[in-house]
Amino acid sequence: MKEGINSITDLDHHGKALLVMDYFHRTMMHHAMWYAEAERQLGREKAQEALKNVYEKTTAIQMKRLGKTLGFESKDGVPAPLLDLPEETMDKLLEAAAVNWLANDGVWFQSVEFTQGMDKAKSCNDACWANFSPIEAWSIKQYLGLGEQPGLEGLKKALQFRLYASINEQSFVEETENSLVFRMNDCRVQSARKRKGLDDYPCKSAGVVEYSTFAESIDSRIKTVCIACPPDEHPDEWFCAWRFSIDR
Repeated sequence: MKEGINSITDLDHHGKALLVMDYFHRTMMHHAMWYAEAERQLGREKAQEALKNVYEKTTAIQMKRLGKTLGFESKDGVPAPLLDLPEETMDKLLEAAAVNWLANDGVWFQSVEFTQGMDKAKSCNDACWANFSPIEAWSIKQYLGLGEQPGLEGLKKALQFRLYASINEQSFVEETENSLVFRMNDCRVQSARKRKGLDDYPCKSAGVVEYSTFAESIDSRIKTVCIACPPDEHPDEWFCAWRFSIDR
């Protein structure tokens, strides 16, 4: 307990700045918990309908209030300082935001691993992907306006807007009219392990959940098959590969 700190008025400038950051974190957590509970009680479809409405309204409210407080304007719901960034800086910001997401994921994994063991960390990780992949797919569908059943063409486009797409190298092979192969040519996590002389991280259990739920959330008709994913053997050209198919 910090001595002499009994209320917010006792904080110095640095302490208040830290509290502002903590307020943002609490808001983020509360937002996520609201969605989780709405999904539990209402089902995913109705929860996502609510999320669309909430996201649009709360973003407008928050940006307006922050802009009024900090002295910036918004254009079409986007803070003007963001829109005024040079293109190169904007690209770096997109990458930084994606890397922060990955770092956050890694910190969570290690926090559980170091206290509860690898098996529990992998179990939590797999379950997290089962919940996150549909949300990321939903977000991308909203952003791109993909519609309800955009097929393999929509999936291919959506995969290029995932957080991973900003930090990894990936490619596609269009096998047939009804099948598509996705390859992760360079994975930031696996490449880092390779540089350290470590074996591939065995991510197949998470990957099966991640890619199948993502694809199904883009279009419920799409089926996913793992071609190879660590600990499977794979060529030097890619770390994992997935085949997506659809019955027309």
